[in-house]
Amino acid sequence: MTGAAIMIQGTGSNVGKSLTVAGLCRLFARRGLAVRPFKPQNMSNNAAVTADGGEIGRAQALQARACGVEPSVHMNPVLLKPEAETGAQVVVQGERLGSYRARAYGDLKPQLLPRVLDSFGRLESEADLVLVEGAGSPAEVNLRQGDIANMGFAEAADIPVLLVADIDRGGVIANLVGTHALLPPEERSRIKGFVINKFRGDASLFAEGNRLIADRTGWQALGVVPWFPEANRLPAEDSVGLAERASAPGEGAVRVAVPLISRIANHDDLDPLALEPDVDLVLVQPGEALPGDADLVLLPGSKSTIGDLAFFREQGWDIDLAAHVRRGGAVLGLCGGYQMLGASVSDPEGVEGPAGAVPGLGLLDVETTLSARKRLERVAAKHVATGSEISGYEMHMGRTTGPDCQRPFLTIDGQPEGAVSANGRVMATYMHGLFGSDTFRGAFLSGLRPGAGARVAYDETVDRTLDALADHLEAVLDVDAIRRWAQSRQSASMKRAATAPA
Repeated sequence: MTGAAIMIQGTGSNVGKSLTVAGLCRLFARRGLAVRPFKPQNMSNNAAVTADGGEIGRAQALQARACGVEPSVHMNPVLLKPEAETGAQVVVQGERLGSYRARAYGDLKPQLLPRVLDSFGRLESEADLVLVEGAGSPAEVNLRQGDIANMGFAEAADIPVLLVADIDRGGVIANLVGTHALLPPEERSRIKGFVINKFRGDASLFAEGNRLIADRTGWQALGVVPWFPEANRLPAEDSVGLAERASAPGEGAVRVAVPLISRIANHDDLDPLALEPDVDLVLVQPGEALPGDADLVLLPGSKSTIGDLAFFREQGWDIDLAAHVRRGGAVLGLCGGYQMLGASVSDPEGVEGPAGAVPGLGLLDVETTLSARKRLERVAAKHVATGSEISGYEMHMGRTTGPDCQRPFLTIDGQPEGAVSANGRVMATYMHGLFGSDTFRGAFLSGLRPGAGARVAYDETVDRTLDALADHLEAVLDVDAIRRWAQSRQSASMKRAATAPA
């Protein structure tokens, strides 16, 4: 039987669709409903590993957490992970399908719709309510043919739509009315209402704006959502907002510098550090020098290790990093950052481009060989230096070996993992999520600067923030209307079934 569902689309990217869905997930789950999040197609290099060894977008993992359930590969059946300006790795139902250029992926999309609908049906069968998130904007009508991310999916699954618009970026009336103007009549009618998001100031001042939009579109105004400053306490999916994740360091804080490489991946590794008062997190933009007074330079994960090595050198960061190590500074490489720190990175199969090998940064005596086989696994580890227990995950393609691996950074199931230089100042690991473990984070920071530690209970902070987000939405949105629209899909299906000929 068709279940209750509604799709949250937006007038553009980064208008707040992901957080709106996360907040509604927690809100309806607190009302006792079995809620599931779903995003047909996502584009992000910030991914999460599911319990069954697949991967999905980080936003859907957060939304699953808001529902109080384990993430599933069916919550995000198509994940695109950009590898170049014109191509991406395509992950379908948790498994890597291959790398495709944009035109080739466009030809592939119609073949993916049945698998998207299969995943949706699986969630629908176990839930009272499915909250679906769109991608980008339905007004990108040049991309409508073969669409599986917005109206193409909504039409295939026969789902009503709620449209979110961001007033903070300006032009919100034009965005909503313009979306209405560009959509064909059958798609306009699928949209039931709209939400004005990220409002600063007195929301009552936008009453006339809501009336103008409703008059021109026929859509119902569901509410004006004030700016939610606590959003930076939740894991971010897009690297677009990375620069806004500044820390508020206390006196004597550990200064951590992170070069923002061009294909940064799994940057939510940084989120617990950004919340710590004992950390001054410096996100170094391209063209800027690595700060000379950093205690730690952290090389993050990358979706294209060889490409980002070239990018790293183009910024002159290789020279800055060598000087940092000579001054006695510490370095930590995570996943792709680990691979960059070695003597070389080889790509004999052409996984990232033309087959070949390039020199690494030479700060660890290790070598990496890339391969098409991808390791996706949740892991529990122990930090060798402090004995701290850590939970996280591995997500990488390639194998790293060499003398410095004999000094592991971690042990996993008693086996060595990662590498540490002979002087102990350069460290690396394939494990993501390690800073989410409060005990490890505190011990690691203390090792960099005595007296520093973990002042934030990270997991508790995320859950409290999800509750606050649910309260925030419940106070201003017509939540009952959202549920009625979602249930109307279920009612329409039952009526069709009742009137169908035997």
